[in-house]
Amino acid sequence: MTAARARFRDLVAAEWIKLWSLRSTGWILGVGALVVIGINVNSARSNADLLEHQPATSPDGAFQVDPMHAAFVDPAYQILVVVAAAVGAITVFGEYTSGLIRTTFAAVPDRRAVLVAKAAVVAAVMFVLGAVVAAASFGATQAVLSDTIGLPIGAPGALRAVVASALLAPLCALVGMALGALIRHAAGTVVASLVTLLLLPSLFAGDTYRWAKEIGNAMPLTAWQALVENPAMDYPPGRYPVTVAEAWTVFAVWPLVAAVVAVVVVHRRDV
Repeated sequence: MTAARARFRDLVAAEWIKLWSLRSTGWILGVGALVVIGINVNSARSNADLLEHQPATSPDGAFQVDPMHAAFVDPAYQILVVVAAAVGAITVFGEYTSGLIRTTFAAVPDRRAVLVAKAAVVAAVMFVLGAVVAAASFGATQAVLSDTIGLPIGAPGALRAVVASALLAPLCALVGMALGALIRHAAGTVVASLVTLLLLPSLFAGDTYRWAKEIGNAMPLTAWQALVENPAMDYPPGRYPVTVAEAWTVFAVWPLVAAVVAVVVVHRRDV
C-alpha cells in the first residue's frame, strides 16, 4: 500500500515547529529587532538634538537633516540583513549538520515540497519581523522628530521606504537559505551570506565603470537604499543611478531565484 502524500499545510506546520524549536530563534529575532530599532531611534535623537541646540549653518537658518534617513540607517539595516540571512541559512544547514534532514526526507520523500514549505515559513516569519522593525523604526523616529522635521506616513516616499524595509528581511532570509543549501556548512554559509549581501554591494559601489555600477545596482542592499531615499531631498544622483522600478525588480528577482536554487539543489544532491 502506498503511503498517503503529505499535505502541504502539514509540511508548513512541521517547518514552523522546527523553526521555533530552536531556542535561539526567538532570541535572535527579538534582540536583532531591538538593536535595529534602537540604532534608528538614536539617530533620530541625535538629529533632533542637532536641530535644537547647535547654531544654524545655512543662510535660511535650517540644517539639511533628512528625517527619512533617521528611520532607515544603513548600519542598522545591515544588522537586519545579517540576522535574516543567518536565520534563513540555519533552517537548512542546521538540519544537515544535525542529521535531522535524513529523518525529514524519510518521512516526506518529496524534497521539493519540503523546501517550498520551509521557504514559505521562513519568508512569512521574516516578513513579520521586517514589518514590525520598519513600522516601529519609522513611527518612533518621526515621533522623536515631530517638533521639527518629522514625516507622516503619507509623505512622498515614506510608505515605499517602510514596505521596502519590511521586504528586505525575507529577501535576505531566502538568500541565506539558498546559500545554506549550496554550502551545507555553518561557517561557510555565514561568510558567503556576508560577502553576497554586504561586501559585494560595497565593492561595486563606485561609478567609474558602468558595468561595475550595474552589478552593484543589482544587489539587494543597493536596491533597498534607492527605495528608502527621500524624494524630497535634493541628493546628487551620481552616475548610473538605480531607478525605483529597477530596485523593485531586484526585490522581486532575488528571493524568487534564491527559492528556486534552494529547491533544485536539495532535490538533486544526496543527503
